[in-house]
Amino acid sequence: MLIAGIAAGALCFAAWLYLLLAHGGFWKVELSLPELPSEPEPRLVAVVIPARDEADVIAATVKSLLSQSFGGPIRIFVVDDHSSDGTGEAAAIAARDCGRIGSVTVIAGQALPSGWTGKLWAVQQGVEQAVQLDPDFLLLTDADIVHDQDNISKLVALAEHGSYDLTSFMVKLHCSSVAERLLIPAFVFFFFMLYPPRWTRDPRRKTAGAAGGCMLVRPQVLQRAGGIAAIRDQIIDDCALAAEVKESGGRIWLGLTPNTFSTRSYKSFAAIERMIARTAFNQLQHSLPLLIGAIFGLAVVYLVPLALFATGKALLIAIGAACWLMMAAAYYPMVKFYGLSPLWAFTLPGSAIFYMFATVHSATKFWSGRGGEWKGRAQDRR
Repeated sequence: MLIAGIAAGALCFAAWLYLLLAHGGFWKVELSLPELPSEPEPRLVAVVIPARDEADVIAATVKSLLSQSFGGPIRIFVVDDHSSDGTGEAAAIAARDCGRIGSVTVIAGQALPSGWTGKLWAVQQGVEQAVQLDPDFLLLTDADIVHDQDNISKLVALAEHGSYDLTSFMVKLHCSSVAERLLIPAFVFFFFMLYPPRWTRDPRRKTAGAAGGCMLVRPQVLQRAGGIAAIRDQIIDDCALAAEVKESGGRIWLGLTPNTFSTRSYKSFAAIERMIARTAFNQLQHSLPLLIGAIFGLAVVYLVPLALFATGKALLIAIGAACWLMMAAAYYPMVKFYGLSPLWAFTLPGSAIFYMFATVHSATKFWSGRGGEWKGRAQDRR
C-alpha cells in the first residue's frame, strides 16, 4: 500500500509540476491586454444575438451594446428562435428605450432544418442578414451578456493591432450562490486548461479555443472557413468555429475580461450539472475509452491528494499535502478573479468530483437519446 501510494503521489506531483510550468501558463489569469491604440479606426460592426426564451435578460444585453463608446456604427440583429416569452418584443422595447430603433433588427426564426443545432441555425439567419451591410466585423454574442462600454472597442483594436481574425473574451460568469462559487471558477479553470490562451494565439499550435458569449470575427475569414454551415451540427460551437478559422489560416486571440459579464445565474447544483452535462460527452467525441481516460485523469490529478490524506501515513500525507498546495496555487488566481476567499482555492477536488459525475451523466444522456438538451431540444444524439 505504501509503495502504491508513493507511486500515485509521484504521478500526481508530476502532473501538477507539468501543469504549472509547461502547459501554456493557462492558470495565470492574464488580464493585461497588449498595448492598443487609444481609439481604433471606425469600423462597421454587425452584432448577431441568437435568443430563445430570453425575455428576462435580452434588454440589458441590447442596451449595453447600444451604449458602446465605439466610434463606428453598430447594427444589432436579434434572432428570435421561436420564443414563447416575448423575447423579440423585449429586444425591440430596449431599442426604443435607447432611442435607437433603427439600430436593432428583430428576426423571426425559421423552422429548424435537419442537421443544424438550434443556436447555430439562429446565428446563420442573423449572419445572412448582417453580411448584407458589408460589415468590417461580426460580433457573435449571447442574449445574457452585458457588455462593458468599451468592449467592442477593445475587441476591434485587438483584431486590428494584432492582425487577428477572431478575437474572443471569456466573460465573467455569474458567481454568487454556493453552487456557483464552488463550480463556476472551476469551469473557467478547466476551460483554459483545455484551451490555454497562449497556445490558442500561437499559429504554430493546433489548439483553437473561443468563448461563445463574445466572439468578434472578420466576415471574409468566416466565409473562407466555410461559414456557420461548416459547424452547423456542433454544440460546442465556439471552439468548433475557432478550429475552423485557425485551420483555414486565420489567427485567433482568446482572453479574459473582468468587466463584461453574464447575467445568467445558476442558483442550484442541478442547474450547473445540466449545463455541464449538455456538452461534456460531446467534448470527449462520444468515446467510451476517452470517457474512461478522462475519469482516470481527473482522479489522478485531483483526487489522489484526498486519498493520500485518508491513509493516515505521514509520508503519504506529506506527498498529498504537496500536491494539494500545488493545485491550490494554480487555482488561486481564478478564485481571486472571482473575488472569493483564498480558502476556495482548496475546494478544487470537490469541484472535480462534481464534474466527473456530470461527465458520466452526459454520456448516459447521450446513450439514451437525450444528449445536448437545452431549452426543450436534444441536439446531441447518436
